[in-house]
Amino acid sequence: MPRGSASSALSSTWPRRSWRSACRCGPTSHPSRRASSSSASAHVEAENAGEPGYDGVRTRGEHTVLSDVRVLDLTDERGQFAGAILARLGADVIAVEPPGGTSSRRLRPFAGGRPDIERSLWHWAYNGGKKSVVVDSSTDAGRAAVARLAADADIVLDSGALAVDLAVLRRSCPHLVTVIIHGLGAGGPHADWHTTDLTVWAASGAMHTTGDADRAPVRPSAPQSWLNASADAAGAALVALAEREVSGLGQHVDIAAQVSSMQATQSAVLAHAVGATPNRRMGAKTDYGAMSFRVLWPAKDGWVCAGIQFGVSLGAFTHRLMSWMCEEGFCDEATRDKDWVTYGMALEDGTEPVAEYERVQACLERFTASKTKGELLEGALYRKLLMAPVFTVGEVLENPHLAARGFWDELEVDGRRVRTPGALFRSDRPLPAPLGRAPRLGEHQDLLTTLSQERRATGAPAAPTEPGPARALGGLKVLDLGWAVAGPWSTRVLADHGATVVKIDSSRVIDAARTVGPFVADQPGVDNSVIYNNGAAGKLSLGLDITNPVGRQVLLDLVSWADVLTENFTPGVMARHGLSDAELHELNPGLIVVHSSMMGQSGPMSIFAGVGTMGAAIAGFYNLTGWADRPPAPLNAYTDYITPRIALAGLLAALHQRRRTGQSRAIDVCHAEVACHFLAPALWNCALNGVEPSRMGNDDDNVSPHGVYPTRGEDQWVALACED
Repeated sequence: MPRGSASSALSSTWPRRSWRSACRCGPTSHPSRRASSSSASAHVEAENAGEPGYDGVRTRGEHTVLSDVRVLDLTDERGQFAGAILARLGADVIAVEPPGGTSSRRLRPFAGGRPDIERSLWHWAYNGGKKSVVVDSSTDAGRAAVARLAADADIVLDSGALAVDLAVLRRSCPHLVTVIIHGLGAGGPHADWHTTDLTVWAASGAMHTTGDADRAPVRPSAPQSWLNASADAAGAALVALAEREVSGLGQHVDIAAQVSSMQATQSAVLAHAVGATPNRRMGAKTDYGAMSFRVLWPAKDGWVCAGIQFGVSLGAFTHRLMSWMCEEGFCDEATRDKDWVTYGMALEDGTEPVAEYERVQACLERFTASKTKGELLEGALYRKLLMAPVFTVGEVLENPHLAARGFWDELEVDGRRVRTPGALFRSDRPLPAPLGRAPRLGEHQDLLTTLSQERRATGAPAAPTEPGPARALGGLKVLDLGWAVAGPWSTRVLADHGATVVKIDSSRVIDAARTVGPFVADQPGVDNSVIYNNGAAGKLSLGLDITNPVGRQVLLDLVSWADVLTENFTPGVMARHGLSDAELHELNPGLIVVHSSMMGQSGPMSIFAGVGTMGAAIAGFYNLTGWADRPPAPLNAYTDYITPRIALAGLLAALHQRRRTGQSRAIDVCHAEVACHFLAPALWNCALNGVEPSRMGNDDDNVSPHGVYPTRGEDQWVALACED
């Protein structure tokens, strides 16, 4: 693991004054959660670094959210993350592999660099805690074995890796929820097309907006297409499971990885449909008319993500940044005292010359170049700035904040204890124990003969006693206090499936998402932002001033009404408004509360203020996107689009448990921790093999040729990948 990185320096060099004053808690030194190489048993506790009640207890048994759910995982690398998510929520997951093992067992990198079907780090990352059986699905006996396993399952996940007909399974087991993960959709006109991570990412539009204008579009060097699809598959399976609780019948879900990956375009894929100008690839900047807005800046030891922001929501951050720069002589008082709230309008109407804006950006560049990433992060925390270091994978592993939250699990590999991504989120009630290692091929072969004797009563729900809702989540009531992107996107899915979602907008401060393009017909306006409307579709909208007694009472009435409350403010904001978990549950004892924030509700960096671009930087994605001979190519606000998927799965799992037990639950979703699951193979490679992954354009560790090549026409490209 690399030493001397920016994040490791934070724990040793940060002044105690800023460490203590910037955080609700002091420094902590408790160990990471541990899991043995053979099992993950008993209680594993981690001291909470901040908010009381989030004690980090992890256990097995009836208290975990999906402990009554069994999943049959027929997938390969295209869908195994879906089963991993459900396993981390407590489900019993049985992986069915072909003779010789699933293809993910042959993916690089390998532990110790030694190719072996039991040593693929990719396979380990997304199969921990599962059970493995080997079945030859090309034979009648094999298909019969799969049918027996399916009869005792609740959910079947498929990616086309085995010769299994899901329709046949559903006919014999009408209670089953079946999910197919396909590159372009199993039910569409291109169902027979072969797809890869590269071609799916290209087909989604996400690649076309990423990279430098003078080179080919580029994908993240840590493949993401199938992970996005798998995360959607896990959430969709739980939506279908909720419907089954009412109807008694299973559902079939068709996940197109192309559609899942479209979220990473930051709604740019909708630009043409609404008459907006499509985004162009501009590397670490965005062009708007004659202006270029930069998001990456040099530091002494790498790069930081920051910007000169304006508007009611963000202008104050820029003023604080300019104040720091002025203190250290990098700008004058006149620059510091510009009206950063209205600055964007001044640029647009010409009151502020573009040349002046470029001068201010040059001041910022000189300032960041004078400091290390650690110094800039310390200042961002202490001064509440929108600034984040571009962390390497090694720096993510060393981040003292994640250790303080007890995020990491540990496994013993080749006689060493190795850090691996831990729980999907923290909670005020027990979560499943660490998953332990991935199973050896066929390790649980006896399940083929013993499982039918363990058939659970929950395996086949009784027929409904009364008509169910017209849609899967009809009757669910959701209070959405989210703003910008990361909060509202998880509740968008709830609205899609019939939930009544009331989206609260502040009547005093405009939602930042309303100020971000693309805009309908290229006309900025509070109701014209495609990003905002994309996240708010299907919801009810209510503007409230909760500092007003009448507005506050309306909000409290909605808290009492709701089944679910979601929010993504900076930690501490809810409590300061008298809306702590305890106060919310006093009003509504059955309420499911979902907190979503950049660094989580607790820990030394919990007060870190940021948007998705900064989340993607601090999580390691920026450093893994682009070309080896150039600066990173920002991957938009990527964590804003992956985090809601995990929040949704956690929310739906909590509702599933509440239906069984009546228990409420509060969930703490940390964007940086979610990102670690989407970078798990890279983290494994760094932690175990000492390999620091880096951006490598469109090259791939497992496939060649593999790249994006020009075709006839201006900025026209084709993605090409040749697999075995």
